[in-house]
Amino acid sequence: MRKAAIPVLAGLLGGAVAVAVAVLLGVGGTDHTTTTVIEQAALQDSPSTRSANAGERLTARDIYKRDAPGVVFVRAQVVAQSQSPFGFGQPQQGEATGSGFVIDSAGDILTNAHVVDGAVKITVQFDNDKTVDARVVGKDTDNDIALLRVEPDGIDLHPLRLGSAKSVQVGDPVLAIGNPYGLDRTLTTGVISALQRQIQAPNGFAIRDVLQTDAAINPGNSGGPLLDAAGRVIGINSQIATGGSGGGNVGIGFAVPIDTAEQVLPALKRGEPVKRAYLGISTRTIDGSLDGAGLPVRQGALIQTVERGSSADKAGLKAGAISAQLATGESVQLGGDIITQIDGRRIVTSDDVAAIVSSKKPGDRIKVTFLRGGRKMSAEITLGNRPSAQQSG
Repeated sequence: MRKAAIPVLAGLLGGAVAVAVAVLLGVGGTDHTTTTVIEQAALQDSPSTRSANAGERLTARDIYKRDAPGVVFVRAQVVAQSQSPFGFGQPQQGEATGSGFVIDSAGDILTNAHVVDGAVKITVQFDNDKTVDARVVGKDTDNDIALLRVEPDGIDLHPLRLGSAKSVQVGDPVLAIGNPYGLDRTLTTGVISALQRQIQAPNGFAIRDVLQTDAAINPGNSGGPLLDAAGRVIGINSQIATGGSGGGNVGIGFAVPIDTAEQVLPALKRGEPVKRAYLGISTRTIDGSLDGAGLPVRQGALIQTVERGSSADKAGLKAGAISAQLATGESVQLGGDIITQIDGRRIVTSDDVAAIVSSKKPGDRIKVTFLRGGRKMSAEITLGNRPSAQQSG
């Protein structure tokens, strides 16, 4: 099996890099050692690009001059319980640092949820070095998004323009502004390297439709904006891939699409929890690697696990009970139900299942058609609420 690059949260906590629990989905690579040279990015002239809206020509210098004041340095004081050798929990205080960007004149700032997770005090520093207290208004931990708010009185706010990742193509130029390793408002440039990647949120759920870029993103860039050639925000920088034990950039960074954030912004601004539909299964796409497994179909989503007490469990869906190892070295559970349709829509991959469930609300009903032992069956299932963290097992 090809070894996957390990996604690293691009936030900085006490000088150390936090490594995400699971491997990246859909990105192959090999382990290798990297050396990161930390230097402040020089603002050099770059080929000009034409704004899609106004026809204006902008350079990286132009965009930086206009938009860097809208990027803030986020500091979060966190307290965690550490275990002493004698079994006593000792509170340990540290500081997580990251980036964020202003989105309106009311003092709202977008960043990553993992930057402010567990924070007891949050401050943001603006481009004029003015530092003020901030509070978390709302969080979408499933997509690693947090909304902070500061009192706008007396602050010269510079909201960034929000764009869209829907029309972004591989090869499009992009810019990242953030605070890598505490170097405030550092600019890096690159291109969109790939689309529709999947990364794992700190709570274990998959973040879909992620942008991949080679613009240098390092610890401390978390929560900063990824901008298009017109200076519009198209993503929130969140994670990097690292091939070895180091936590530095190796040319593979990931940004959550700004469209994902805009979908939940109304709820976050009201301080309401973000609710998502939940089926309670994990599946594996049936592809050529399973040709020798004796499955009755060559396409579909093979159920690997069913969470106890979930909607899927209550409806009687079954997971595989036979453990097998493929020629690639991958472990797979065989013998489970194979989902072939949901609400009449053909299921070819596991992503199809996730996409349909993600489009629903808790309480919605779906019709799941599946094969069990080669026999076609169906079940009407009422979707539940997604829990705060992915269940293990």
